Amino acid sequence: MSDASKRADEEIRFCEAIMAKSGTNVLLETLRDAPDLTAWSHYPEGDVFDLVSGAQYYYHCHSPAGDAEEHGHFHCFVRPEGREGKVHHLAAIGVDPYGKLLRIFTVNHWVVGDDWLESEATIPLLARFDIEMARPSYLVNRWLTAIFVRYEAEIAELIRQRDLVIAAHAAGDPAANREDRTLEVTSEFRP
Repeated sequence: MSDASKRADEEIRFCEAIMAKSGTNVLLETLRDAPDLTAWSHYPEGDVFDLVSGAQYYYHCHSPAGDAEEHGHFHCFVRPEGREGKVHHLAAIGVDPYGKLLRIFTVNHWVVGDDWLESEATIPLLARFDIEMARPSYLVNRWLTAIFVRYEAEIAELIRQRDLVIAAHAAGDPAANREDRTLEVTSEFRP
């Protein structure tokens, strides 16, 4: 494990410990200001966007839950040219009902409708996911940023697998397969 990965691992544990000491966790902190929880809605409303890095995320859950273990997940993006620029999905971070990291995964293009980039153009954007801002939750923002540093190599491999799975799916036509709703999750890693 690299020094950066070790520091990120410590950061993840630090954020989780401070939240636990405060009687909260990543999930509760993310949903803190939500009057209720509605499947498919974005939390926080309007998403979180860092003007400096172009990093963006939102949390949501599905109904009915496809996996009783997972409460929901953070969809994480980067907009290299700013808020109005093209948006590129990097990965989703799934958590259990107690806010613990369950899995990191990629999805097919139709799931998030981002501006598609092949894997080798997407992977350099991983380092841009830096969302250390005070609001809406400093600790959740730090936690997500640290997840991307700690698991950068694994996420890069997931993105490569995403492209291979899409290319090999059904007709073997990647452009058509990116819109095939029978293919949703394209790769997954469970830490």
